[in-house]
Amino acid sequence: MPEGDSAHRAARTLHAVLAGSVLTRFELRVPRVATADLRGERVESVRAVGKHILHRIGSAVVHTHLKMEGEWHVYRTGERWRRPGFRARAVLDTATHSTIGFDLGVVELLPREREHEITDRLGPDPLGEAWDPDEAARLLGKDPRPAHVALLDQRSVAGFGNEYANELLFLRGIDPRTPMTAVDIAPLVDLGARAIRSNLVLPMRSFTGDARRGRSHWVYNRTGRPCRRCATPIEEIALGAQPDAQRRVFWCPACQW
Repeated sequence: MPEGDSAHRAARTLHAVLAGSVLTRFELRVPRVATADLRGERVESVRAVGKHILHRIGSAVVHTHLKMEGEWHVYRTGERWRRPGFRARAVLDTATHSTIGFDLGVVELLPREREHEITDRLGPDPLGEAWDPDEAARLLGKDPRPAHVALLDQRSVAGFGNEYANELLFLRGIDPRTPMTAVDIAPLVDLGARAIRSNLVLPMRSFTGDARRGRSHWVYNRTGRPCRRCATPIEEIALGAQPDAQRRVFWCPACQW
């Protein structure tokens, strides 16, 4: 599942092959911007802020978000795509590389002066140069909602998704239903920052220190299976900011209270 580390890893890969190069192909396969054409423009940079990826191209910014299933692929010119073409939502090519965004949840084209509309609504990013843990803790500390819901609010911390929320709350021994205002927030923020930074450089995301398949999570997606610490069956509930935006929440009722 894409999280902040996924977006930053993708942006770094895209920046490495696109920055400084001129576009030879530009397609955004969504109705609102389908006629836009930036061929001949030079890519200045590609960066991530939280889960958002921003391509700066000339006087424009391409904003994409991976959401649940999105991926950016990079190929050498002429190399066969590993996903079917009908799933491509963005295609940006140079003379040497083809970059394709498959199943992207958000694709939009903005004037450069409106880029701040994306970044201004986000909280501090643990993977960003301006990471401010005190500000992240302050913003979370104002949120009376369940801790799991508060951690997913990108306005407080940009980058944590459902996988991180489940695993971080387990590691800190916090019942996901506990109001965030009742949580010792600074250690939680510190743990989250260290975890997402560690995972950024790993080939496979892991919270247990074991990257083997089926061994990388404490509670996430382990409903009914024994807790790795105490053997109590992992339980699953649903929490969300809105009734129609419930997320799967996994927790150990013995270790998290």
